[in-house]
Amino acid sequence: MRRLAVAGALALMASGCLSRTPLTTGSIDASTPADTARRDVGRLAARYEKDPADIGVAMAYAQALRATDQGPQAAAVLQQTALRNPKNPAVLAAYGKSLAEIGRFGEAAEVLRNAHSPASPDWRVLSAQGAVADQMGDHPQAQRYYEAALRIVPGEPAVMSNLGLSYALAKRLPEAEATLRQATADPRADGRVRQNLALVLGLQGRFGEAEQVLTRDLGPAEAAQNVAALRATMSQPNAWKAMRSAEKAAPPRAGASAMAASAM
Repeated sequence: MRRLAVAGALALMASGCLSRTPLTTGSIDASTPADTARRDVGRLAARYEKDPADIGVAMAYAQALRATDQGPQAAAVLQQTALRNPKNPAVLAAYGKSLAEIGRFGEAAEVLRNAHSPASPDWRVLSAQGAVADQMGDHPQAQRYYEAALRIVPGEPAVMSNLGLSYALAKRLPEAEATLRQATADPRADGRVRQNLALVLGLQGRFGEAEQVLTRDLGPAEAAQNVAALRATMSQPNAWKAMRSAEKAAPPRAGASAMAASAM
């Protein structure tokens, strides 16, 4: 869905952030098209039932489940895989992200902590930890995770996008805008990063600029619809409080909002 779901627009895990991106750590790439996943899920289920100890099969099966909006089932598969492979960082990272995707943030934080190795740090795991911390309301800690990730991959637009949204959640909008402008200037940045910049511009009341940024990827009509929705929300009393309450109350659905963090 590319139409902006305003109440969830500031939820960093929607989507893209925790799972639906080619940058996800490990073998799970829930960006697999849903029709392909639906075609494969039965075959993978049979293979997994035959040999649940096969890590590759378990990860592929979980990928198909997540791509077909069966997040709890994917988490259950990855839980068993993690129990069999408690030292495998790719399995733990995938499991932690699957937990976060279904709103089990405390458990996700613990699993991701175990997936991280200071001796061999993974910027994607650090970014995932940041997204979970943001969902739990600890924005300073989230920003420390993103900054640690950026020390490994300086200027990585996916992490910069997450950091910018974290600043937005903390109402540090000028810093959010500056960070997202830097991210969008990178040739590697995709439409999600630009949409996050548009969101922050809209939150500052600069709706014309936001619409201009959105038009590049969504087209004029869809960009106008998104900005109109954001304008309507921001005009309501206690708009920030309402959006933050929605962020905490609703577990993110992958792909549910166009304006979500880019990657983990």
